[in-house]
Amino acid sequence: MPVKVLIANRGEVAIRIARTLVESGYIPVGIYTADDADSLHRRFLVDDTEVSSYLDIKDVVNAAVELGAEAVHPGYGFLGENPEFAHEVARKGLVFIGPPPGTITLSRDKLASKTFAEKLEVPTLPWVEVHEQEDVIEFAKVHGYPVIVKATSSGGEGIGVAWSEKEVESAIKSARSGAEKSFKDVKLYVEPYIEHAKHIEVQVLGDGDNIVHLYERECSIRRNFYQKIIEEAPSPFLNAAERGRLYEYALKLASGLRYVNAGVVKFVFDIKKREMYFTEIGTGLQAGHSATEMITRIDLVKKQVEVALYKVLGLKQHDVMREGHAIEACVYAENPYTGEPSQGIVKKYKEPGGPGVRVDSGIAEGSRISGHNDPLIAKVIAWGSDRYTSVQRLERALREYVIDGVPTNIPLLRYSVQSPEFISANYTIRYFEIGLSNVYSKMLEDSRVHAVILSTLFEYGDASVKAYSKKASLIEHVLKSEKVSSIKRRAWYYYVSLKTALERSYSGRKSRVREERSKR
Repeated sequence: MPVKVLIANRGEVAIRIARTLVESGYIPVGIYTADDADSLHRRFLVDDTEVSSYLDIKDVVNAAVELGAEAVHPGYGFLGENPEFAHEVARKGLVFIGPPPGTITLSRDKLASKTFAEKLEVPTLPWVEVHEQEDVIEFAKVHGYPVIVKATSSGGEGIGVAWSEKEVESAIKSARSGAEKSFKDVKLYVEPYIEHAKHIEVQVLGDGDNIVHLYERECSIRRNFYQKIIEEAPSPFLNAAERGRLYEYALKLASGLRYVNAGVVKFVFDIKKREMYFTEIGTGLQAGHSATEMITRIDLVKKQVEVALYKVLGLKQHDVMREGHAIEACVYAENPYTGEPSQGIVKKYKEPGGPGVRVDSGIAEGSRISGHNDPLIAKVIAWGSDRYTSVQRLERALREYVIDGVPTNIPLLRYSVQSPEFISANYTIRYFEIGLSNVYSKMLEDSRVHAVILSTLFEYGDASVKAYSKKASLIEHVLKSEKVSSIKRRAWYYYVSLKTALERSYSGRKSRVREERSKR
């Protein structure tokens, strides 16, 4: 009998996992909430059942038992890096497709992870635990400003940066309040904040005895420290020697842990000093895994399942070959100008295609976006034999991608991959913090052009654009601007001129055809 695997997730990642399970001969079953009754991921499951929440451990595990599953894949997000969930799955006699609970527990404690790395002589930034404001001030006297205050168990939400002593109190409050949303017991620590830094992570796979790396991904372009926007594999910034050290440190840590299943070893890279420092371990499948799959041609989900069920990786380091370059762009259901989550019904949907383009999506035409879950609705991955080709393919794919009815960040993605900072690969974790205004100005400039054309045709009676202009909610504020009004008539002049020229050309061609026919 084929093994039943419960996918404890939703959306694009649930669909992506289900596809591999079907291809490998397993039976995908899953869960959904009342809010997600019409979710696309349900169509990819052989059977499913409703749960009260994707975060309710007992409810999710009971669903697995009810559906007759023998294994559980957590996906990423939700309970993916929760050791109690892995424990509960094991208590019910089911196989957890991910690292063991002990590894997850260690990885969630950043200070324990850093201490472990230091014992293995893997470089880390200096740090000290924060109990009161004075701890940060004393630390800064030694290491200087800016400093960053983090929650030891946070996935990125609990963070605050202090550029001077005046900002220490607010940095602590920011870190504490952000972490309290997800964790009851909040502990803080402080370390230097590297202004010119890149975030780079090494993908690893292991069975405890045999551990391999699948090269690195750069995920520096993000919002609010934790929302990844664009990832690249490999990093376009590292040289061969730096890349070699990166793999050495990652494998040393993973081997020291006798790492089992998939995970990433994360580093911050100082582009001024060209030094790297270990930050944390991300356990299980990660959102950026698709880019790694594109350059290695290795199905990470399939390997996860094999390690979990059969305890053997079946892969040696010399089997892992890297080919080309891949870039992954995360599509979020959010207003591209404000970043606020959006909701509604997807009225029109068309995915991009063509050479080197892959789309992992969780929506289709008619899908309802509630705004209650993670706004990540799709990922567009472009592969090329070199970085230039992958950038060109990603630009094309983003132009082709049509999602109508729900605002998305696709315009932001398009302008980001066209920016000089991205093209040169010199961008850092402060890409949006520093350059967002430039990206927005270019987006707004194009919006004005579109608004001028639409409003002019609308005003002068072109009925074909009336339906579209009503749906153009993102440029509604632009339509009413004084700048648009001042140039509408000029746009109308060019429109009429072009239309007249085309009509003359067409009528002249028709006359010549008639004359030739009459001569016959």
